Amino acid sequence: MKKLDPYLNFHGNTEEVFLFYKSVFGGEFTSLIRFGELPGSEKMSETDKSKIFNVTLPIGEFNVLMGTDILESMNQNLNVGDNFHINVTLDTENETRQIFERLSERGQIIMPLAKEDWSQLFGMCKDQFGIQWMIKLATN
Repeated sequence: MKKLDPYLNFHGNTEEVFLFYKSVFGGEFTSLIRFGELPGSEKMSETDKSKIFNVTLPIGEFNVLMGTDILESMNQNLNVGDNFHINVTLDTENETRQIFERLSERGQIIMPLAKEDWSQLFGMCKDQFGIQWMIKLATN
């Protein structure tokens, strides 16, 4: 296993939130991607295009705080209290599949493991205890 990092979801104000966290913890964003930069975004509203798809703020030597805006236009809902995931970055495909399968067992698969633009393998699930996970194969 490579690492665990918190991934936070917000209702349209991720940029404001992460600028605040940056002022508190210092450092620079290592990623800031807007929905408008993604393939297929030409069908999105200008408002949705300006929202944050992914922002990453390293905190200290080993920790990363990440976040995104949820989009109602994509039928995404935000419920305070479950508006976070634990992001797990793994070293091998086998380990990635095994961890995903174990966490989603008796839980709910939100997004099946698949190749994405940002990862060779990525999936989301909620475990049997209601904790949301993002499982990703490391891209070196």
